[in-house]
Order: sequence, then C-alpha cells, then structure tokens
Amino acid sequence: MGLGLVPLGLALGVLITHAGLPWWSASLSTAVVYAGSFEFLLVGLLLAAAPLATVALTAFLVNLRHVFYALSFPLERVRGRLGKAYSTFALNDESYALATGARARDWPGERLLWLQVFMQVYWVGGATAGALLGAVVPDSVTGLGFALTALFTVLALDAVRERRGDLPTPLIALLCALTARLVCPGELLPVAFGLFAAALMIRYLTTDRRAHRDA
Repeated sequence: MGLGLVPLGLALGVLITHAGLPWWSASLSTAVVYAGSFEFLLVGLLLAAAPLATVALTAFLVNLRHVFYALSFPLERVRGRLGKAYSTFALNDESYALATGARARDWPGERLLWLQVFMQVYWVGGATAGALLGAVVPDSVTGLGFALTALFTVLALDAVRERRGDLPTPLIALLCALTARLVCPGELLPVAFGLFAAALMIRYLTTDRRAHRDA
C-alpha cells in the first residue's frame, strides 16, 4: 500500500507545479503538513487566497476523522515519547487501515513506526518527483485530484470486506454525503466529513455507554 502513495504524491506534485507554486513547496508540504486529502484542498485554498480562518476550519473538518483513528490505533505498542509523537503525527488513513487490520494484531511497535516512516518517505518522494516532472506534463491533463478519491474508494472497499457485519458505517457515510449535497452543495466535502465525524462520535458514545451498562 505504501507504494500506492507514490502515484498519489506524483499527482499532488504535478498539481502544485501547475498551480504556479515552486517545486520545493511540494516537498515542504508533504514533510510538514502531511495531511493527504487536505494538501490537495490546500492548493486551491492558497490559489484563492482563502482567509486563514477558512483554511483552519477546512483542515479541522477534513482531519477530524483522525480523532477517531486515535481511539483504536495501537499507539501503546510504540515505545518512547519521540516515537509516540511521530506516530501520532504520521497517523494517516493508510497506516491506520494496515495497523488495525486482523493481520497486524501481533505487529510490534517498531514495525508500526517503520511502516509510518516508509509511508511518509513514499509520499514526500512522490510529491517531489511529481513537482520536478510537472513542467513536462501538459496542462491539458486533468483529473489528477481524483487520484486520492480513487485510493479512498479502494481503502473503503477493503475495510467493508474485512468487516462484513458493519454495514451501518458505509450507509452513514452515504447519508451524510447526500445530506451535504442537498443542504450545502457548495461545501459538500467539509460538511459531509463533519456530519460523518459527528455521527461516528455519537455512535461510539452510545455504544460505549450501552456496553458499560450491560457489563
């Protein structure tokens, strides 16, 4: 899956170059921000000179799902404060999907940490290469931003296959997307993410409360 980040990084790098930003901004963004989908959105926000509050709110809503990742990510296996700090920073969709799968139940903390390191290396390397090669990719090439959507679709399909009994989660996601499309079509993505995060939080709190009551 780590190698799958390379073409995504290439797409982001080309997108950054075509937006008129310097090539090194791709390396800087992927090394410091390292937020995947938000980095694709950040290009458009920078070009539109969006207010800082808008950028901050978008980043919060898009990355709010990481709060729920932290609830079940096996951070306790990672040793040392520095290791835990980096593991928290580098927690993304791909590393979460791998680290919480059935095959990763016995993975030690070192393996989880190296998994995250290599994923960021693939991401930074892909984006840097894409930015450097962006000049030779014609502006007529479109759809680069869809690369991330395609990866999320694959991750979602794999997650559904592993948890066949968890049908409500994709249904909740679909309902949130439809609601956002009807209520606020101009801000579909952040609104849908916000609704989905709120729905998952409510489900987690109610399920946890019910489990304590039945215990």
